[in-house]
Amino acid sequence: MIDDIQVDLNEGLTIMTGETGAGKSIVLDALSLLLGKRADLNSIKDKTRKCIIEGEFLMQESHLKELFESNELDFDEHTIVRRELLPSGKSRAFINDTVVNLNQLQELAPFLVDIHGQHETLDLFSETFQLDVIDVLAGNNALIDQYKQVLKDYRESSETLAELKYKKETFVKELDYNTFLFKELEDAGLHGINLEELEEELELLNNIETIQESVSHAMTLLSEEQYGSLENIKEIRQILSRIKSINSEFSSYWERVNSVVIELEDIVDGLHGSAERIEADPERLQQLNDQLQMIYSLQKKHSVATVEELIGIQAELESKINKTIHLDNSILKLEKECVEMNKKLISNAKTIHVKRIKMIPVLLDKLSDYLSHLGLPNAQFKFNFQTTEHFKSNGTDQLTVLFTANKGTSFGPLKKIASGGELNRIMLAIKAVLAQYKKLPTLIFDEIDSGISGTIALKMATILSEMSESMQMICITHQAQIAAKGSTHIKVFKEDIDERTVTLLRTLDKSERIGEIAEMLGGKERSESAIIHAKELLN
Repeated sequence: MIDDIQVDLNEGLTIMTGETGAGKSIVLDALSLLLGKRADLNSIKDKTRKCIIEGEFLMQESHLKELFESNELDFDEHTIVRRELLPSGKSRAFINDTVVNLNQLQELAPFLVDIHGQHETLDLFSETFQLDVIDVLAGNNALIDQYKQVLKDYRESSETLAELKYKKETFVKELDYNTFLFKELEDAGLHGINLEELEEELELLNNIETIQESVSHAMTLLSEEQYGSLENIKEIRQILSRIKSINSEFSSYWERVNSVVIELEDIVDGLHGSAERIEADPERLQQLNDQLQMIYSLQKKHSVATVEELIGIQAELESKINKTIHLDNSILKLEKECVEMNKKLISNAKTIHVKRIKMIPVLLDKLSDYLSHLGLPNAQFKFNFQTTEHFKSNGTDQLTVLFTANKGTSFGPLKKIASGGELNRIMLAIKAVLAQYKKLPTLIFDEIDSGISGTIALKMATILSEMSESMQMICITHQAQIAAKGSTHIKVFKEDIDERTVTLLRTLDKSERIGEIAEMLGGKERSESAIIHAKELLN
């Protein structure tokens, strides 16, 4: 277990050694968690306490600023990444003290550290990895970025086009019915209709005879020459006029009666005018009946109570009809755009393919050179390309890599032909080639020397040392030849403290390195010859 460890990883090649079970895998697991690996509470010895893993990374690449900005993070050359595993089983991640989700952390991780463990040789069987290697050498990255953007737009447009076509199918099925409903509402002439006024006019025309009889009778009662109410009131006014000057009381009566006369005269005039205006109109009556019945029928049909609501439904139906008509234009426009993007994708994919094919001889020569130094002088590769009609994320190439390690043996799939030791050497050769064409992140090799020894191990150490001149590398190894090539040497070991066995790290000085390498060569006894050999390797 690890209680608390802090370690500075320097430039160049850092070697990490230790006996089997000393805890080297714990260190790698911790780093993997820091880079976004799924958290497992079983990794924590004391599940009642919070576990914190923190790393500081020196970052100078300008393209990383864009990555930080796209994730709304503050960029700092000294970026601190922290992962916290909580007793609840949950985890939290921070970049420069800003909380991030696991996806953001995993997006940044490939630019920080590339851990090559024993399982990472599986990448060699991945077509994506194989094409990525070729594209780095061919300088295809900018072209592939452009291709990916066009592909993204093409797929989005294709999805939108499919949705529009589906909508059109649905709308066309409804078009006739919607058009019928719209025409029905349009024919009703709903705009400008006041339903209350129509209903009042209908009520008046329905009762025209009663109204005429009533008006005539009222006018007779008011205006009959001898017995009409108006004549009687006028006579009363005449009588009161004789005595109104006697005092104010009679004058007040006269004024009030005079007001009544004036009001009744106005009423008679009004009734006379109404009698002249009101007349039976059977045609208008039928028209009103038909119009109102249509409106009532439409209200019932559409389950609404007002003319305004019917007008709203009419507008919705018109919109649906227009959408159906306009869909054809949108579909035609998108189809043209998709055709153009398809042509561009095909053109870009062809350019990518040509550049890949052109680079294969260069890659084969470089791999052959490295593998020859690593004890595989007869190793050969074949890269078979086929072009598909399917647009993949990196072009239209389908790649099959065949391999043979020895003369006189037939080529076969890399996965079936190469041994574990051969795969490790192939991966190292590929990384060495890539390092010549791009700035790689910190590389960590976990026992890449598995299955090799002697002179081959020494040549592998030389390659690792050369690569480390332009990048930071960490190598976990059991080979003394490789350990001796490191610019820094860290030992992982276990120690019993307070009746507990804990894992510790120690950076070795020169004399400690001699002892450690001697043990790797000859065991715990550290024989004189092993010490001499260790000094020779270090020198």
